[in-house]
Amino acid sequence: MSEVTRLIDAAAAGDSRASVELLPLVYDELRKLAAARMSVETPGHTLSATALVHEAYIRLVGPNDALRWDNSGHFFVAAAEAMRRVLVDHARSKGRKKRIGGRERLSITDTVGRADDDPHLVLSLDEALKRLAVEDAAAAEVAKLHLFAGLPINDAATALGMSRATAYRDWTFARAWLQDALDDTP
Repeated sequence: MSEVTRLIDAAAAGDSRASVELLPLVYDELRKLAAARMSVETPGHTLSATALVHEAYIRLVGPNDALRWDNSGHFFVAAAEAMRRVLVDHARSKGRKKRIGGRERLSITDTVGRADDDPHLVLSLDEALKRLAVEDAAAAEVAKLHLFAGLPINDAATALGMSRATAYRDWTFARAWLQDALDDTP
């Protein structure tokens, strides 16, 4: 068992010392995930990659989280999900009103990238992902990792323990499904 896996298990079991020891070991990888995610945000976004890592980490190993992770891959999938939730909560807190009229067609990646300009887009994408998860959970997971954590499809496949071909098929389906769902959103 690797040191990271041992510390992840201990942190998930509530060992606060393990949480402190774990952060330096996983920080660089989490920072890469956050930096990739934040690179598609508009310039001047009020949430930095560092803040995103810290918020996600607190959610992962905080006192209210009794999750156990099977391995480090599972931990990083959970970290990507925590980053998605931080970004969605950030969009909600912006409190902007829904745009009226003048709708423009955006690609899925444009939608996530424009979160700070229009948080409604991230909220719409989050709702669409929840509906997609009911229809195809695997495709929704690939989409979350790609769109919100900035993972390339190959890395998402590895993190989810699926073949590259399956991940690409799931992403192709998810991208089309989400685009259709967002096009129908008022």
